[in-house]
Amino acid sequence: MIDWAPIPPDPASGVAGAYRAACHLDLRALKPGNVHIHAEGHGMTVAQFLASADVTAPILAQPGLSVGERLHASVVATRAVAGCNTNLGILLLAAPLAQAALMTGGGSLRDRLGHVLATLTVADAELAFQAIALAEPAGLGRVEGADVHAPARVTLLDAMREAQDRDTIARQYATGFADIFDTGVPSLRRWLDAGADFERATEMIYVEFLATLPDSHVIRKYGRERSEWLRLQASELRENTAPDRAFTLTRSRLAEMDRDLKYNGVNPGTTADIVVGCLLAFWLMQSPQPPVITDVLQNDALREERRQR
Repeated sequence: MIDWAPIPPDPASGVAGAYRAACHLDLRALKPGNVHIHAEGHGMTVAQFLASADVTAPILAQPGLSVGERLHASVVATRAVAGCNTNLGILLLAAPLAQAALMTGGGSLRDRLGHVLATLTVADAELAFQAIALAEPAGLGRVEGADVHAPARVTLLDAMREAQDRDTIARQYATGFADIFDTGVPSLRRWLDAGADFERATEMIYVEFLATLPDSHVIRKYGRERSEWLRLQASELRENTAPDRAFTLTRSRLAEMDRDLKYNGVNPGTTADIVVGCLLAFWLMQSPQPPVITDVLQNDALREERRQR
């Protein structure tokens, strides 16, 4: 029997609770082309994704780690329980969001995330490159200006900036997670306010992103022509965009598209990752900040002092 995370999570459960809820909800929603409880696919199972989420939650929530350390340790743990790449894109988004949520010193989650991104280091890039190489994501061995199999020469933020034009996850770093905070989270709120439950709201924002945001994974694996075909398929599903009328988007239509995508081997994995990032950010924004142990600026100074030793 599956031990589902509470949805919505208890705000007191912090980073780990919000992250597990986001990952578990991602599997409960019928998102065409992805692995979910309604239909598995692509040689992967729901159990692998659940195990990946549960084993990485405490790592992401552990105080005192850098973004690179969270990411690398999480990928290592994922490989141990799943044996394949189930969550690299999710972890690339979740690690800095978790870091921001664990920061002390005040400010909104988005403001704290901006500080986290601005202070990413070459060491973070090195650990991220090692994590990417270990995860072996389809089609991702190089980003513009950086080979993940070679030593990092720039900060993680600079590496992501170089890749932002061809990778949606990289663009989140370069833009301060703009697609998540400016599009995904407001859209999630809109659907919930319109009466949708969390599963339906998740399906809605997934289709909205599919129709408007090219999926990096699909582009890398199949090319832009297939990505445009996917966008048109999703656009047909959202002919009715007004919140009070869009419930004409039935599960049967989602299931039909799901079967079609899986038959053709198309998995919009990057879009799924962005949706999980939206859910995580949405719930972290409602969680209480951690108790003040050491001011964040002092933490940064201590890390810099250690690097110089």
